[in-house]
Amino acid sequence: MATAYLQKTFGTPTNRRKWTISAWIKRSNLGTNQPIISGSSSNNYMYFKTGSTLAIEQYSGGFQYRIEPTRVFRDINAWYHIVVAFDTTLATANDRIKVYVNGVQETEFTNRTNPSQDFDTNWNSNSAVNQIGRESSNYWDGYMSHVAFVDGQQLAPTVFGETDSTSGIWKFKSPSGVTWG
Repeated sequence: MATAYLQKTFGTPTNRRKWTISAWIKRSNLGTNQPIISGSSSNNYMYFKTGSTLAIEQYSGGFQYRIEPTRVFRDINAWYHIVVAFDTTLATANDRIKVYVNGVQETEFTNRTNPSQDFDTNWNSNSAVNQIGRESSNYWDGYMSHVAFVDGQQLAPTVFGETDSTSGIWKFKSPSGVTWG
């Protein structure tokens, strides 16, 4: 298992209510917790659980939010494009965290605890080490490509991908016109 990862602690707090993560990932191993991103000192994660489901959560004495689509991700030969788009300023609770896989919004969940309106997430704060591919002693085991973080916008997956007109397969598209924040 690889132990490579990226990390950054932001010097100035930025927009903790509205942001988007996009990542193209391919799993190499099943049956272990595998972090995609984390805010290590804040119990804030996006990871594959041991049962191959995806979880996006923040925990501090209780879940501030917890989103777990029912879909399982067991194909180690497939690339998945995962987009998680936050905007806690929205009045409709189910619009505050949107999860997309290969361009399709996830709508069925085994767990869904939405953040409160105007909630400040710990990701993108200056009080946590924000990491890609690691959480504590757990590391990502697979491939990642075109990982993007956009500060201050809740974006659709079509900013980062598109359906190939010949094959019908969701593929990478170079983002254009994005204000990264």
